[in-house]
Amino acid sequence: MIDEKASVQTARWSVMAPDLPVTIQGTMTAAYEHILTPGALDFIALLSSTFEPERQHLLQRRVQRQAELDAGQLPDFLPETAHIRNREWIIAPVPSELWDRRVEITGPVDRKMIINGLNSGAQVFMADFEDSHSPTWHGTIQGQINLYDAVRRTISYNDPSTGKQYSLNGETAILFVRPRGWHLDEKHVLLNDRPISASIFDFGLYFYHNARQLLANGSGPYFYLPKLESHLEARLWNDIFSFAQELMGIPQGTIKATVLIETILAAFEMDEILYELREHSAGLNCGRWDYIFSAIKKFRRVSDFILPDRASITMRTPFMRAYSLLTIKTCHHRHAHAIGGMAAQIPNKKDAQVNSEAMARVQADKRREAVDGHDGTWVAHPGLVEIARKEFDAIMGGPHQIERKREDVYVTAVNLLQIPDGRITERGLRTNISVSLSYLEAWLRGSGCVPINSLMEDAATVEISRAQLWQWIHHPDGVLDDGRKVTRGMFRKLLAEETQALRNTLGTNPYAIRRLVTASTILDNLVCETEFTDFLTTVAYQYLE
Repeated sequence: MIDEKASVQTARWSVMAPDLPVTIQGTMTAAYEHILTPGALDFIALLSSTFEPERQHLLQRRVQRQAELDAGQLPDFLPETAHIRNREWIIAPVPSELWDRRVEITGPVDRKMIINGLNSGAQVFMADFEDSHSPTWHGTIQGQINLYDAVRRTISYNDPSTGKQYSLNGETAILFVRPRGWHLDEKHVLLNDRPISASIFDFGLYFYHNARQLLANGSGPYFYLPKLESHLEARLWNDIFSFAQELMGIPQGTIKATVLIETILAAFEMDEILYELREHSAGLNCGRWDYIFSAIKKFRRVSDFILPDRASITMRTPFMRAYSLLTIKTCHHRHAHAIGGMAAQIPNKKDAQVNSEAMARVQADKRREAVDGHDGTWVAHPGLVEIARKEFDAIMGGPHQIERKREDVYVTAVNLLQIPDGRITERGLRTNISVSLSYLEAWLRGSGCVPINSLMEDAATVEISRAQLWQWIHHPDGVLDDGRKVTRGMFRKLLAEETQALRNTLGTNPYAIRRLVTASTILDNLVCETEFTDFLTTVAYQYLE
């Protein structure tokens, strides 16, 4: 436990830990008290009180940057940080267990999912409190309990529907944890009567309880950092890491973090992001789905920027390929891993032809990543681990490809902002509506990772769908390939049809039907309002318990 009266001295901070009033708004149980201990709450309160002002400053900076984009000021590489891009430097070495990351699997923090992810045969499992997690109070705290048990290898699960027992294999994947993004609050935990940062809450609880145990296990506290929009946001994380390690008496640089380059603004600051985190960096990852969403969101007021059907935007689309290649070149120049994007397909046991075509797409995607020079990749399902591994094994002669510097790659701001060609179709419109509706209904019932149409949908993929709906309605070029303008009236007609279709699927379950009605209302508001809402989860979160 941290002594509330203890003075904390570091090279950059001098903080006297006061009596910080933390209020828990969620239900407490004996199991939750095992995680929400006085010491853990002290730790989180001290992190929050120290760094919340800077978080708020950076969130306001996002608002200001959006206003600049709306006014027509497109992003470019920063002149004020050219010295960082032009100077020779590399990140600190990573632990040997992180040299080989050729296949990584991700999933929510459900007990069964954690066990399956760690047992999947992948090199890394990322336990996710963000896009694949519906942040109910129960789900979030139970997720921390599950990780506590997983770190100590005591985790097990008995499936009540099948009676099957789940436990860890002798050899498991390396554990990474993804906290929620800077934009999210944890409404169930108040400091001075205000919700604390969900990022700090997720990171702080996990680090406080598990950092020393992970080191005793011969591993370490490893993280994925989501949705950063600038190197200054990476600097905030680095400051928190340094402060937390000092506070816990853990050597500086013990924490290692991989940043998801999943916003189009971050693509212009990759060198700078690595530099800010250089003591704690474990590379960058191409978060492709959020990246597409970010492009729609950030350029929503740009007159000539409109994206076609979601399904037509692939990693071979020029602006996506430019970003992927730049990630590889930047990482390898700084001796960092460049991890490829998520394969969202899931095996289809009911339709052999559909399954064969989907697996072929996964193979081609992973082959492209390996040939280009990525050091590893992401999959969403254990059934894809071996497919991905074979493609990387065929190309990689060692644990990574950092020696491939890709000096032949030259990416400009024009390349990163190249508008893709393609059609907007009624099928794409309907798919966006049905996927958004189905996902929101499941998310409101506590499920953040949902199989829909043979794809594993999470908040990142669904954000593309609902953002496209808004863009097609509000953009003058939001016109279907048959010449019809996408309008609120057209959207609402199709929404009613898709709502009824899903209602027929759900049957008479009254709870599910109530959630479906709420989901339909949320989607209608998000799509039809004149102002674009930055994240659907900030709106839907108010409906979670």
